[in-house]
Formats: sequence, structure tokens, C-alpha cells
Amino acid sequence: MSSGPEPGTGIRLGTWTGSPIGPELPFLPGCAIKDPTKTSFHRSQTLDFKNGYAFSRLPREGVGGETLYENQLSQDELDDLCSKGATLTYGQVKRSAPSRFTPAFVAYDKKVLKFDAYFQEEVPISAEEHYRIRHVGIYYYLEDDSMCIIEPKVKNSGLLQGKLMKRHRVPKNEQGDYYHWKDLNLGIDLTIYGRTYHLVNCNSFTKVFLESQGIEMNPPEELVLDPYTEQRRTPVQKRTMPAVPDPFRQFLTYDTKVLRFYVIWDDTNCAFGDHHPCVIHYFLADDTVEVREVHKRNDGRDPFPVLMRRQRLPKIFVDKNKNFPSCVLEITDHEVQEWYSPKDFGIGKTVTLLGRTFLIYDCDKFTQDFYREKYGITDFQPVDVNKKPLEKAPQVIPPYNGFGIPEDSLQNCLSLFPKPPQKNIIKMLENNLKVLRYQVALESPVPEDKNRRFILSYFLSDDTISIYEPPVKNSGITGGKYLKRTKVTKPGSTPENPIYYEASDFTIGSTVEVFGHRFVIIDADEYVLNYLERNAESFPAATVQSIRDHFSPRKVVVETTSSGIPKKDLDDLIVEVQRELKLQQPFNTRQFHEAFHHFDKEGSGFLDKTSFLNICDRFDVPTSTILLKKLIDYCSCDDKVNYRDFLLAFPSNLFPEAEGQDQQMTC
Repeated sequence: MSSGPEPGTGIRLGTWTGSPIGPELPFLPGCAIKDPTKTSFHRSQTLDFKNGYAFSRLPREGVGGETLYENQLSQDELDDLCSKGATLTYGQVKRSAPSRFTPAFVAYDKKVLKFDAYFQEEVPISAEEHYRIRHVGIYYYLEDDSMCIIEPKVKNSGLLQGKLMKRHRVPKNEQGDYYHWKDLNLGIDLTIYGRTYHLVNCNSFTKVFLESQGIEMNPPEELVLDPYTEQRRTPVQKRTMPAVPDPFRQFLTYDTKVLRFYVIWDDTNCAFGDHHPCVIHYFLADDTVEVREVHKRNDGRDPFPVLMRRQRLPKIFVDKNKNFPSCVLEITDHEVQEWYSPKDFGIGKTVTLLGRTFLIYDCDKFTQDFYREKYGITDFQPVDVNKKPLEKAPQVIPPYNGFGIPEDSLQNCLSLFPKPPQKNIIKMLENNLKVLRYQVALESPVPEDKNRRFILSYFLSDDTISIYEPPVKNSGITGGKYLKRTKVTKPGSTPENPIYYEASDFTIGSTVEVFGHRFVIIDADEYVLNYLERNAESFPAATVQSIRDHFSPRKVVVETTSSGIPKKDLDDLIVEVQRELKLQQPFNTRQFHEAFHHFDKEGSGFLDKTSFLNICDRFDVPTSTILLKKLIDYCSCDDKVNYRDFLLAFPSNLFPEAEGQDQQMTC
């Protein structure tokens, strides 16, 4: 099998070799004469199937229907075949089969020659460059002898790059010749459509192919670089900073960069002044300053956003003319000697902005980095501006003035709206209506007060005391309420720590001091003894024993009296005496009671029989002598009579009409 036709000598399908319209016209696409008789320009079919087998055949017609004589037998071959006779013995000599035909587009499919080249382009409108070197790649396709030129794209080059020339057969001259791979080599200039390309290098496949075809390759050259591109790649020398500050450069460098300082505005010199937390913003772009107040929830101030609007703040003014009005005019640069700058701010410094003094106590991280890089400051310790808690002055409680109880009066010192002192509700409910009654005598150097007797009532529900003086007829002293119900402090207690009398403090013979008055306990109610015995674990043993010793003479058990009346009949005897008294004339039992208490100087509840009988004779008790004697015998103990048990038969409310008449006569 043949290896195919020689490159460049194969059949040129679809090629028209006619002459151009005229010698004066260039050989360009569109200037060739077209044959109107030719309508079919497709290539002849060379691949076919016969009896199910694929085979190839030689093309008989070219593009446009032209007959291809190269693939037909010549006249000599035809004459030889006609004159040759047949041999009968051995036959005709067999010739070798002709080489198999392979089309060029099959043999050189996907085989491309690639050359690196560049061309020079003039730049007439730029002052920085006069020409431009552009690098391209020239591709030659062996299958159809077509060419294309591609320039690699460079980002942001501003040029139309990519495929500069689409793939087609490129004309070589005006005679209609086309560029062939034999015309290509390194180091040559290739003119295509008026633009000259200089080939400097190629790839390995191109070099091997051309050398295999007997072409001597020129040595490769260095690719020329674009001078303007190389100039852009060189580092730009830094421009020296001008001596005069450049506002525009400052704006570009420090735009959106702000120094933030946390300050305290001390406004305590004004009425209702306070320490206001604020933030100072220093804008590095234009050296302006803004002050904002930090508002807290429910701080009682108007939540306006800005305390001082953004502006340049003067630090030192130029000496002004006194006659020049400046109160309403804006401040200009000519009037200010120095403006505030970043060096005037720092942690711990005090700045005065438009008459307001601010103490800088902290700054943010960006501000710290700025001062560390520009000024070399490394100490950024915040200043402690937290208010120290005020020392609470000890409250001085004024002395007790004697009005009310100390706890109630103390509430006026603790609150503007005093509240009543708390009460022990459980204790009040448990001891409701429980009262301990004692008979006391006033201890006084005044002779008239020696015979005065009082009833001291101790209320267990709230530990209060009340004193009542029974009125005595013709004593010259008005009886009644001596002390209303209140708490009484012990001697020696202070208003800050008052100590009140308790039930355990009342014993027979003990002294009770009530607001400067001294009372001696001489007697107690039987309920006191019963209560103390039921709750003996809550009281001292001395208190319980004192009451027991006092009541022991009264509890002498008398099984029978001199008249032979049992003790259990006391109630029946009292009822019988009261029934007989009601049948008689009204009897003033109240005066009868007062007479017995009057003669009992010691308050013991006992009188000798002589005094007892004299009182009964004086009042002429309206009852039978037998019943009266039985009652006296029952209440007698040795030579004394317990008049309190005797008076149980004569209650004070037995004859209320007699007491009313007596009161009218007294008036």
C-alpha cells in the first residue's frame, strides 16, 4: 500500500487556475472570473460500497465537473493494450498492483504547523509609545493548505485580540498563487494582507515535519518584547511628598478612617449638671471633629443625635481687632492660628471644644494602632471614670420624745410616709382576749397616793399594758383610765433597742416603772395563776412560784364550815342570798365593794372578823342572819375573812337603780 501522495503534489480539488480580470487588478478574493456554466462545486466521491464491501476509487471529476486526466490511461498505455497479443502458453506478465490512493485531507488530518511570530503596529495618537509589538501564532493546516492567525488575549489590554485572521487559503501574489508550507521557515518575514509578520520560532512537530521534507530550518530567534509593556512592568519611583500638605492626597489616604475617643463631659458646674458620656469622632480625611452623646435608656435626656456637628475646631485664635465684629461671622483660616489635630487627643488628656471640657478616658483599637504607628505611643491604659459609691452616712436616730411607742415613732425617721410597725398576727390570734390582771399600788412620797390602788392589765396578744384606777368615793381623786393600752419599756432600755415588759416580769412584790411612775404588784387575778400553771414551760419558775405562794392562803381546803355547810354548796348559797336580796329594798352593792377595798390597806383580800362585821353592820345587809352567817363562816379562815369570796354573792350590777340614785345624789 502506498503511503499517500507527496505533500504539495497531490490533487488540488476546487482550484480555479484562470487568469484574473486584468493585470491592473490585485489578486484578491472577489476579483476572479467565475464560469457561469459551472454550477456544481462539490468534491467527487471516492469512498463507496459494493456488494457490502467498502472500497475507494479514483476521482474522475474535479470541482466544477472538470475531467481529471491524471487518473485516466494515457494514449501510449491504450496503444500498448491494443497491440499486445495474447499469449497462450504462460499468459501475460503480471504487473504489481498500483499503489492505493489516499486523499490529502485524510493523510494530513489534524496535522498543523505552528509558528511563533510578531508584527509591529504604529501608534500615532499616543505620546508615550510610537509603535506596539504584538505577538501572534500562525497556524498552517496541511490537509487543505489553509492558514489562520491568532493573538493571545491579554486582560485589560484595550485591544481587539483573539483570531486576527480566520482560517482560509492565503494568496501569495497577484498571479493567484497561495502560500505553501514550503514558503515557511524561521527568521523570514511573511506579508499577509499588507501586514508583515516575522517568524521567530516553531514547535517540535513543525520542525520535524519540515526537516523530513528536506527543508533546512533557520535558527530560532528571540521574541521581541513590547517596549511600552516592559515600561509598565518596571516599578514606579515614589514621588516625593510636597512640603505643603495636599488635601486631596490626604482625602485619598485617610478616607473612611476615623479616630474614636470615649470621653466624659463634666457639666456639674451648671444647675442640674451631670457627667455626660460622649464619643469624639476625628475624621482623618479632612481634620474635622464630631461629638455625639451616648444616651442610655430612661436617662431623662432628649435623645438628640449630635452634640457638636462635624466641623473643624479652632485651638488657638489669632489676636483680633477689638473693633472687628466676630460674633456672627464664620471663622476663617486667617483668624485661626492652630486647628485641632490628632496630636492634641490622647487618653488622660482634657480638651476644650467650643467651651465644653471633655476628659478622654479610652479609645478604640483602630485609634490605638494609628497612634502606635504614627506617634510611637504604646501606653493606652484606660482611665477609670466610674463613680465611686458614696459612703452612706450613718443615720442618727433622734431621742424618743415620749409620743406613741418607740417603733411607731421610729417610722417617721425611716420613711417620708411612715408605715405602721409589723405585728405578729399568729401571736395575736393565739392570745386573743387573754388578759393578765394585777392589782398594783402607787409608790410615791405623797401621802395621799399611798392608799391609791390600780388594776394593771397585761394583754398577751400584743404585750401591751393598760392601767385603770377604780374610783373611790370621797377620796378626792378622780378614778378611771390611768394609762391607755400601750407598750411599756423597761428602765435602762434605749430607743434604738427597746426592751418591753413581758408576762414573766410580773411577780408579787415586784416594781413596775411606767413612764417615771413606780407601781408595786400586791395582788393578781386567779386567771393569772391558772394561765401560768398551764404554760409553766414558757415562764421562769420564780414567777410561777411567786403567784402560787400568794394564792396558797386562799386555797386552804376546808371540808366543812362551823355550821356544817359543805364547800360544794357555795354556789347554791350565793344564789339563795342573791334571791333574797332581790326581794328586799335596793342595795348599793358598789359602795359595799368599795368599803371592803378601802379597809384592805395591803390589798391582800382578807380582813379581820371585827372589821368585816363592822362593815356589814354599817351597811345593814338586807338578808337573813342565818344565810349571812353561813356565808361568813364559809369565807372565814382562822381569824380572818376572805371578803372577795364573800362579795361574790353581792355583784355590783345586782341593783343598777340604786347606783343611779346614788350618783344623782352625789352630783
